Amino acid sequence: MVGLGFCKIRLGKRGHGLGFLHVLCAFIVCAALFVLLFVDFLESWVTSIGMSTAVEAQAGVLPLQSLPPTRPEEFLLMPSPLVCQRAKPYLIIMVTSAPANQRARQAIRDTWGGEVQVRGLRVMTLFMVGVASDPGLGKLLIEEAREKGDLIQGRFLDTYSNLTLKTLSMLGWARRFCPQTHFMAKVDDDVLFNPSALLHFLNKSHNPYEQGDLYLGRVHLHVAPDRDPDSKHYLPAGAYPPSVFPDYCSGTAYVLSRSALLKISLAASASPLSTPLPPEDVFVGLCARTAGVLPSHSPLFSGGPGVPYGRCCYQVMVSIHHISPREMLHYWADVHSSPPCSWLSQRASLGMCKVRAMLGSALGLQQGL
Repeated sequence: MVGLGFCKIRLGKRGHGLGFLHVLCAFIVCAALFVLLFVDFLESWVTSIGMSTAVEAQAGVLPLQSLPPTRPEEFLLMPSPLVCQRAKPYLIIMVTSAPANQRARQAIRDTWGGEVQVRGLRVMTLFMVGVASDPGLGKLLIEEAREKGDLIQGRFLDTYSNLTLKTLSMLGWARRFCPQTHFMAKVDDDVLFNPSALLHFLNKSHNPYEQGDLYLGRVHLHVAPDRDPDSKHYLPAGAYPPSVFPDYCSGTAYVLSRSALLKISLAASASPLSTPLPPEDVFVGLCARTAGVLPSHSPLFSGGPGVPYGRCCYQVMVSIHHISPREMLHYWADVHSSPPCSWLSQRASLGMCKVRAMLGSALGLQQGL
């Protein structure tokens, strides 16, 4: 807008003889519009430049037959072991949730988790929890599991430090009881997820990812381990000696193809667990590297700065982090109200959302200094 004002003032004063300035202003306006409409492609390009392209499949990943199978008795609560054989989901969404987050789970059931047919494909949503420290909460989980039939509870205490164990259980359950699903999405319970946008992304090129390894999300690059003993992310050099983690997808939401799920799950089962455990998304990234699976970045996943609400923007995004149950219900209803946004409206809204998110992140960093 500042550039437009400058052009208007200068051209108003000396309209003739300023042809070059007129062309320059037109170029600036066109460039700004191009960036706004295609900011996601630019983000993908910039991220790809910084990503490691080396695949270093390491020895030590045990073959399938040498790993103990995941048995139903390893889970305190779970749907029928035949749930995936009966439903035959194309996409299974595993939502990691804390036992006390009943409102968040219900908001998901009432919005995106309640969708079972998306773009003509079967989708199933399940919730992964651990053991509640409060016996009363444990009883409520049993009642919720009987009523809803969508809870999986692993045999570990549900704490922040055990999120990696929760992911291990999730991967093991999906590998054992849902081996034929084409894709698995791992999603946190404070994420507004968009199965339709994901399936549009996956299928727009005639299912190019179905036969290969796909580990898709918002990729974090060159992240250093936190060596601060007072931090909840503390990881001492003894547990992880290298100075930087391999590239990995944000744990808020990521997607695995069938082959990638199998390889990463097997690598996770065979990997020794350090004390303390690495963050769960870092752990998945380490297992992916061990299995020879590279992460793929998509700007349609949010896992860093918050994305401000925009109806047309949220129609395109696959995942939005930091969404409360109340916001989830409101946003989902508004996003799916008619009329649908046009392609141009979606592109412009997505660009504005991205720009506002980057500005908000930059201002937050400055205030925190």
